Amino acid sequence: MAAKVENVSIDELKQGLADGSILLVDVREPNEFAAGRIPGATLNPLQKFDPKALPPQEPGKRVVLSCRAGGRSLKALELAQAAGRDDVRAHYPGGFDGWAKAGEKVER
Repeated sequence: MAAKVENVSIDELKQGLADGSILLVDVREPNEFAAGRIPGATLNPLQKFDPKALPPQEPGKRVVLSCRAGGRSLKALELAQAAGRDDVRAHYPGGFDGWAKAGEKVER
């Protein structure tokens, strides 16, 4: 079964991170995350992806998955939905590369 997918634009992501409506989960590897990440992101690496470790569903909040360039976050969306997290359907297809290339602030 194909995952339900909502693509989040960089502007939506910036706004949601600023106002707290987006909970960003990075699914890259720990070494990639340590080298640089979108500020406010939490880590849940795809290699050991645990849908139970995703932030709980909260009214007015949206869990958004992100990786380097959009591939791994789609796989993680499928895993989350397969585990029953129908609320997890958004990802930022630009990923960390798109964020950094856009000149946005990076946390290390």
